[in-house]
Amino acid sequence: MTEAESIREILASCRTVAVVGLSPKPHRASHEVAQYMQMHGWRIIPVNPNAREVLGEKAYVSLTEAARHESIELVDVFRHSDQVPALTDEAIAIGAKALWLQLGIENDDALAKAAAAGLLVVQNRCLKVEHASG
Repeated sequence: MTEAESIREILASCRTVAVVGLSPKPHRASHEVAQYMQMHGWRIIPVNPNAREVLGEKAYVSLTEAARHESIELVDVFRHSDQVPALTDEAIAIGAKALWLQLGIENDDALAKAAAAGLLVVQNRCLKVEHASG
């Protein structure tokens, strides 16, 4: 599946997104993207060990912890590229449908692993931009 096809499928079928690295600070890109998606009917699950709540939703210390309490379709990553392999393993382990790496975040090996495990994958793209242009 091409990246464009993955984007279309994610936007058409996912409505619950764990945002890894979601900042409670309104000026941060992660907050802006998550707030936009929330305003468009998506369920946001914040993953940030330093926050208790973001955008009115309980924040979890890890993706694995969030998955113990929530059903996660999409994992949207706002972390450094070197953290992507571990997050990819978590996304696969929790049964996520898709893995999305935001602008500036790339890891070809981790994405290949996620795709081989059956996840839809996107990297170096903004979920908000793709949703708005779709």
